[in-house]
Amino acid sequence: MIHDGSLCALGEGPLWHPERQQLFWFDILNKRLHTKGQSWDFPDHVSAAGWVDRDTLLIASARALHRFDIATGADVILTNLEDDRAHTRSNDGRADPQGGFWIGTMGLDAEPGAGSIWRFYRNELRCLFADITISNSICFAPDGQTAYFTDTPTQQIMAVDLDAAGWPQGSPRVHIDLRGTDLNPDGSVVDSAGNLFSAQWGAGRVAVYDPKGQFIEAFAVPGRHASCPAFGGPDMQTLFVTTARQGIDDPDDDQGRTYAIDTSYTGQREHRVIL
Repeated sequence: MIHDGSLCALGEGPLWHPERQQLFWFDILNKRLHTKGQSWDFPDHVSAAGWVDRDTLLIASARALHRFDIATGADVILTNLEDDRAHTRSNDGRADPQGGFWIGTMGLDAEPGAGSIWRFYRNELRCLFADITISNSICFAPDGQTAYFTDTPTQQIMAVDLDAAGWPQGSPRVHIDLRGTDLNPDGSVVDSAGNLFSAQWGAGRVAVYDPKGQFIEAFAVPGRHASCPAFGGPDMQTLFVTTARQGIDDPDDDQGRTYAIDTSYTGQREHRVIL
């Protein structure tokens, strides 16, 4: 069940690169990108990525979006991201079906309303939603017509319609409502059938919801703070889940690992970022 033995203070942003058949993920607090058996350190917090081609990732850091060369470790800044806001950092993010990249930000201490959700598309960075406390659950329906996201403290995963170019249109609506429970939605991913898989911080699980937002089942992980899921593997039926040690007193070695779960669900191939 353990994909990799690395212990992350705050594991996040798992990405299965479809051309390399390789998983990448981040340790935000230690400013590190991981793949099995290798890691890269950065001068700033890094949290999420999309794939550009076989050898290139788009990586979100606290202050910028970077074009990162996997072979050499070289990176080039494509655009600044909240570079005038020293108290924020990037958090959850994912590429959309139209080739754009969504990235959420948050305060370094989760200050209320300090974050936003942005979209980078064909060299344009546009703020989509502001006054976000902890951005999470950025993922997309298979038909490319709906995006999902959450502000974790609200305990609601929202859905918003997308136009043909992938920009939101209309007002977000509640898709999954966890208010009144002790469940806190963190990162999410959508499979090829439109089911949403939500990592639930503090609950040690990834919950599955059907396209109408109804609960189906949950997969347990040993890490209490499940932070983000991603599908991968040769048949796209392996659910990878990052976890965190942050916020756990005297954490054991189950906390902060990246786990792999065999499922009967089939994930979507991660979308390519078009630069």
